[in-house]
Amino acid sequence: MRRKEFAMEEWREIESFLSEMTFGVLGTVGEDGYPNLKPLNFVYTDGALYAHGSKIGEKIADMKRDSLVTFSVAKEYALIPSYFTDPVYACPASAFFKSVIIKGRATLVEDLEEKARSFVSFMHKLQPEGGYDPVTLDDPGYVKQINGVAVIRIDPDDISAKFKFGQNMKGAKREGVISGLEERGLELDEETLRLMKAYCPHHKEE
Repeated sequence: MRRKEFAMEEWREIESFLSEMTFGVLGTVGEDGYPNLKPLNFVYTDGALYAHGSKIGEKIADMKRDSLVTFSVAKEYALIPSYFTDPVYACPASAFFKSVIIKGRATLVEDLEEKARSFVSFMHKLQPEGGYDPVTLDDPGYVKQINGVAVIRIDPDDISAKFKFGQNMKGAKREGVISGLEERGLELDEETLRLMKAYCPHHKEE
């Protein structure tokens, strides 16, 4: 589903997920034709995704040669064992998750103001408690550090998302998963139950 095809509510959920997550995987086209994958911290702001790193290295060389990239973000909420719904066969085993894939074009940001804004966004996301001097180009120390780091901006051409929480499950199978999650009580099981109800309107609580 392309960005323009998302309903406003769906898009808010995607933006919220991208704001929540701090880590993703960047895919570039390698010199040998194979995809190269790099795990990176990221921030999504002002309609673009930003990452940063060294000015030299494989990902920078790849992007200079071919600006087409893919960036993926995923979070697994719960493994769903087969025995939640079937005491015999393994086939119903599954997982509930959120994932977003962004395809676009990567640019190395040279403008210091834009680089500084991206760092402000990174710090708000990754260190919201503060504990550092404000990132500003009026500070020579920050200017030196910002100059020394590569900032990558990915402008999306296509965004797809999949939030899987048993939307197609009905009747006894759905109740079996709900009962199994309630009894198991792992760290994210309660959140998974909430999302099952949120993404299946006809099963929402009154």
